[in-house]
Amino acid sequence: MSYYISPRFLDKLAVHITKNFLKISNLRVPLILGIHGRKGEGKTFQCELVFEKLGFEPVTISGGELESPDAGDPSRLIRLRYREASEQTRVRGQMCALFINDIDAGAGRFDSGTQYTVNTQLVNATLMNIADNPTNVQLPGSYDATPLQRIPIIVTGNDFSTLYAPLIRDGRMEKFYWEPIPEERVEIVEGIFQQELLKQDIVKLVEEFPEQSIDFFSALRSRIYDEQIQRFIHQVGIEQISKRIVNSTEKPPEFKNPNFSFSHLLEMGHQMVKEQQRIKELRLVEEYNQYRIFHPEVTQPQPPSNSVQPPANYTQKTHLPYNPIMPPHRFDSKVSAVMQGDSKGSTFISEGQAVTTKLSLDVLEQIEQILEAGYRVGLEYADPRRFKTGSWKSCSIIDSSHHSEIMAAIEACLSENPNDYVRLIGIDTQAKRRVIETIIQRPNGSN
Repeated sequence: MSYYISPRFLDKLAVHITKNFLKISNLRVPLILGIHGRKGEGKTFQCELVFEKLGFEPVTISGGELESPDAGDPSRLIRLRYREASEQTRVRGQMCALFINDIDAGAGRFDSGTQYTVNTQLVNATLMNIADNPTNVQLPGSYDATPLQRIPIIVTGNDFSTLYAPLIRDGRMEKFYWEPIPEERVEIVEGIFQQELLKQDIVKLVEEFPEQSIDFFSALRSRIYDEQIQRFIHQVGIEQISKRIVNSTEKPPEFKNPNFSFSHLLEMGHQMVKEQQRIKELRLVEEYNQYRIFHPEVTQPQPPSNSVQPPANYTQKTHLPYNPIMPPHRFDSKVSAVMQGDSKGSTFISEGQAVTTKLSLDVLEQIEQILEAGYRVGLEYADPRRFKTGSWKSCSIIDSSHHSEIMAAIEACLSENPNDYVRLIGIDTQAKRRVIETIIQRPNGSN
């Protein structure tokens, strides 16, 4: 049994490639086809299967090749590979395509922390120029008047909104969002296991892990072999395994068909899910950076041991770094005392009256520290599927320093999205960056 190709994926790719090789009067065809979607859904592999079915090998560029220490190298590489694909069509007498994989990883700009280099600008400009003049693509320092064969360009990526907007306009790039429907997911997973599972077991397996991408099932099949390889390593010896595998005179080791029972696959699959969840829950880098923001004294020299120590009952409150450009917002003078609080709610004094809120004491303290540092408070939310891809939506940016208005906006966002993740963000409006991101609600309202 061969790997499964989605009919709509095959049609989209085949039509785009064929249409670019046809000469139809009064028809302007976009040169670039952009295939985007969630990570791990098989965009690249489906493209490779379609190229193989169409009977040609594309000229490929990786997203990692779109940056270089030398300015102009990536744009020159794109022109060189495009001309190579055109020459391949002329010599072999068959269709060809320029395939750029993960273009957003090399030419995209994800946030203010992503450096926008000269090469990034030149790559976008080069692709725009080729899309507008596909038969006149010259190399720097030379000119060839002979028209080139028009070559379609296929690009893949996760988020095309990070690319230069004029590049992805409809006249230059045709967009195709790839997300397998349940029936396609079953067919693709069936091709991965190559008749090692019954069809009904494959359906159950896909239904058991509905939030997982296609590469999860491919990795699951690979992990099933780990037990046999582990036994082989112990049998040969950990010290001798390198000599046994690399440049060995013995024949390569043979492994029997492992245990592909449905129960065993479920067990291994749930182990992989736990590992994914553990990474999301730990977020050690975020925790470390957040601790440094709220505890700047850890990066400052400690006082000498003979210095005067404060009394035992003295407590010092630490805040975010003070922003001298923007005067700090503070709670109202009548609002600062939190009487009591826990993870389920808090009570504070507002204008001389006790006010109860559903927000925890930890959330109130973080809001106070954000405002005292002169930053704005913002909110974002994401459903479980978008949370896996990091696709957050803005709930609101609270342009206020009044305690009651901030609490009302946060409680409204939480109540409107009880089944979503909600995170609190601190925004430095001067530097246009985020100083903190903290999840304050998880699905089903758990805080």
